[in-house]
Amino acid sequence: MFYYNLIMAGILGACMGSFLNVAAHRSIQGRSWWGNERSACESCGHVLGTFELIPIVSWLMLRGRCKSCGAKISVRYILVEIICAAIAVAIFSRWKISWACLLAGVGACGLVLNSLTDIESGDVFDVFAIAPGVLGLLIRLAGGTGALLDGLEGAAAGWGVFAAIIVLTRGGMGWGDASFMGGMGAVLGLKFILAALYLGVMIGGAFVVVLLIIGKVKWGRHDSIPLVPFLSAGCLIMMLYGVEIFAWLEAKFLYLAPGLFSVPWPF
Repeated sequence: MFYYNLIMAGILGACMGSFLNVAAHRSIQGRSWWGNERSACESCGHVLGTFELIPIVSWLMLRGRCKSCGAKISVRYILVEIICAAIAVAIFSRWKISWACLLAGVGACGLVLNSLTDIESGDVFDVFAIAPGVLGLLIRLAGGTGALLDGLEGAAAGWGVFAAIIVLTRGGMGWGDASFMGGMGAVLGLKFILAALYLGVMIGGAFVVVLLIIGKVKWGRHDSIPLVPFLSAGCLIMMLYGVEIFAWLEAKFLYLAPGLFSVPWPF
């Protein structure tokens, strides 16, 4: 039964990835992603049938091209679906069917959706950034007052750090980034969001160094690199492995600051 549920989690994750792809792309275009608007090829307008909308499978069967006109279908679609399927499997493997699983799932959807809009357009929509935080706080109610307060503290810390950076750099970053980290702070809690911020910045910094080495960006040139995907990577690492990371830190540095790294997942 466990493996059956694991397969179902992967299928659900792939379907959610397909939906998030559409939601991000249409939002950037100013189009509705709910209601009766059917998915269609952007080159010829061909309305996609049922067998052209199966996550992962349809892209492979069509070999990444429109059935009607042969136009290329971006590889982004299948990549996001595979990534979301993998995340769903990892979340279910860790928490099974539980409040913790639901909280992690909501957070993961927020990570993927906001990363997609930032990569495609450089924009982070406040509603997409804040919604996971609101849902996260509601789910945390099941964990009691302590879990809810931790979420509120995480939201304040995540938003506050970026708000301070924006003020100090006079707009060097967008307020969407602050909203995103505030929302994720509500999901992850105070200590997890601060650790996720550190990891995200380190991962982003390493990526920029690689781009400099291979010549994709140049010193002194104002190249725009989306930040949210790297912050999302840090958040995902802490979401899945934060308890183990903090347990290791607690064991290593207990003599320096007892209790500093002791933090449970809220359920």
